Amino acid sequence: MQLDPSTLAPRDAYRWMIAAVLPRPIAWISTVNGAGQPNLAPFSFFGGVTADPPTVMLSVGRRKGVRKDTARNLLETGEGVIHVPTRALAERMVATSAEVGPEVDEFALVGLAQAPSVKVRPPRVLEAPLALEARVERHVEVGRGPVDVFLLEVVWVHADDAILVDGLPDPTLLAAVGRLGGEGYCDTSQPFAVARPAPPRQK
Repeated sequence: MQLDPSTLAPRDAYRWMIAAVLPRPIAWISTVNGAGQPNLAPFSFFGGVTADPPTVMLSVGRRKGVRKDTARNLLETGEGVIHVPTRALAERMVATSAEVGPEVDEFALVGLAQAPSVKVRPPRVLEAPLALEARVERHVEVGRGPVDVFLLEVVWVHADDAILVDGLPDPTLLAAVGRLGGEGYCDTSQPFAVARPAPPRQK
């Protein structure tokens, strides 16, 4: 088939994006508003940008044209904690995507414990083995929605020793969850290796 995305309704274009761009890593991000009320929500339009300094991209769509709590909190306080959801936490991660009011504490809603962060105000998920404290470096509005796109600089890392091999997170031990289309998910518990091309010989 051939397809011109400009002919699609926004909802159909979204369905194509989530079915074609996969697997997508998930930013399970905790934030607080100016009064300190915590929020926890997952977003799968997320990815790495650069390592110098460590920076990630997070895209937060709007609901009926209104900013979601995560975007409002990031704009208000400039801080968040990104957790890498694991297979063991997948169901509770998805449960935090429920449409609830800003007064609802998603930590309590799904039975997760809060742990203090080191450099940012929002708490982190105690049960998450990998968490990245981050600060907003830049915010732009993109698209006709529009969506709120944030560049977040990672300022502190929390990693459980149980998922580390040679000082780095091991994908098999972490079993990080990725998003597919619809209600589909995958994890990294069964990675495979492909050798890179050999570098050119020096003359």
